[in-house]
Amino acid sequence: MLNKLITSKTRLRLLIKFFINQANSGYLNGLATEFNESTNSIRKELNHLSEAGYLEKFKDQNKVAYKANTNHPLFEILQKVVYKHLGLEEIIERVLERMGPVQTILLVGDYAEGRDSGTIDVVLIGNKLNTEYIEALEKKVEDLIDRKVNFYLASKQNPNQKSITLYENQ
Repeated sequence: MLNKLITSKTRLRLLIKFFINQANSGYLNGLATEFNESTNSIRKELNHLSEAGYLEKFKDQNKVAYKANTNHPLFEILQKVVYKHLGLEEIIERVLERMGPVQTILLVGDYAEGRDSGTIDVVLIGNKLNTEYIEALEKKVEDLIDRKVNFYLASKQNPNQKSITLYENQ
């Protein structure tokens, strides 16, 4: 969806990196290595996004680092667009439909780190979850969002695992 609107793969990957989780940050060389692209193409896109105000530049020791500008008026909208592009809203909707008493839905793995690997790892926390439905759900969601999805069931959250809370029943 978003790749039709934003034709630069590098720009799209940077938007996913920084807007999936506002805590994500990165340096030019680290991002070039992570994306397996030249520093020149990364620099060009970082400059465009920071000049537009979407990213903040800041000094971290002797390096220039970048992160999402959470004060930008479009921050929340861009974050929702990235979630929609990755199919995260669809995952939440489908899980809550028939999974039973879900307490929390967490995004873990590469996407929680801001890496667009194509495989979305989701942890479902709750008691008496419908485990039979989960197997059918993986295939349905994968077909719907055109990405590999892995669901993991747990009774509580692992505090040592980096995650993004997608849903929490309060």
